[in-house]
Amino acid sequence: MQNLNSVIIIGGGLAGLISAIHLAKHGTKVILFEKNDYPKHKVCGEYISNEVLDYLNFLNLDISSLQPVAISKLSFSLESGKEITTNLPMGGFGISRFTLDYYLYKVALGYGCEIKKETVRKVDFCNSKFLITTNCDTYESEITIGAFGKRSGLDVTMNRAFIKKKSNSLGVKAHFKVKYPDDLVGLHHFSGGYCGVSKVENNLINICYLTNYESFKKFKSIDEFQEKILFKNPHLQQIFKNAIIQFDKPLTISQVSFAEKESLYNHILMVGDTAGLIHPLCGNGMAMAIHSAKLASENILNFLNGKINRKQMEDNYKKQWNYNFKKRLQMGRMLSFLLQKKHLANIVLQAITIFPFLLPIIIKKTHGKPI
Repeated sequence: MQNLNSVIIIGGGLAGLISAIHLAKHGTKVILFEKNDYPKHKVCGEYISNEVLDYLNFLNLDISSLQPVAISKLSFSLESGKEITTNLPMGGFGISRFTLDYYLYKVALGYGCEIKKETVRKVDFCNSKFLITTNCDTYESEITIGAFGKRSGLDVTMNRAFIKKKSNSLGVKAHFKVKYPDDLVGLHHFSGGYCGVSKVENNLINICYLTNYESFKKFKSIDEFQEKILFKNPHLQQIFKNAIIQFDKPLTISQVSFAEKESLYNHILMVGDTAGLIHPLCGNGMAMAIHSAKLASENILNFLNGKINRKQMEDNYKKQWNYNFKKRLQMGRMLSFLLQKKHLANIVLQAITIFPFLLPIIIKKTHGKPI
């Protein structure tokens, strides 16, 4: 049994690392558990809205040193090839999770965070303390942050409601060498899914798509699926035709769930995808993960400094999370439903073609204000 710690963070992805840096920067003892080594590629759109730039600067994070790509335009196309392009209200930047997470990991270590390569098996809360059981040891903490991603064995152990609902979504991602505009993020519709295309550092293009697993499994390979399904969208066909993959093979992740989740569960403050996953066609999950880490960290510091009690901390976080993200997630689910129906999708695009001012409004509904 390890001695009592102020904060334990389960998961060392974007939200977990940002939380660790924020808390450690303010003198809090932090232990973070991450089962994987750094650096590591992840299935992710790798686009971040500029809404989080001021906060990243507040944390003294030198994102510019990673050579991110400035993105200012969005292009959306249907399978038929119909396309609409608009300026992004705030703009954003492209950066790979491989580079960003590794940078944040090193910053967290520099602030004195203890990062352990262990797998958390169980979390119990009793007498105002958490008991964290890993594959190596048992730990106690005052506060626990859940940052263990889209879907985890812990979700099963905790019997969270969303995990009982089978998800039929599959994500596929790889980096490519191909000529593509620096300032453009593309979202391209195909039968059963969407594909995001944007540039990251080192002149690489990140291509990440989400599809229906039932459609995918009809084909013998990813290459065959892409040729028979994705390439029906002429924009995707043109991109893939000239693209040279930089991975041995694409990364995949299954059972991607967009079902509603809890931002607080058994007194654990959930951040990032652990609290809720926005549909990739809204293209802003990384900014939401960063913002949720900020909200959780601020409330935790107020609790540890005696400004609020545990109930106030938990209630504040839930209210703030719902205020900032609930409607964005609902909009993502609604857009996903509409655009998966070919007839409805064409009606929506036709309406946007006639009234182009609608697209920036839709974008604003899935993005937040500067934090």
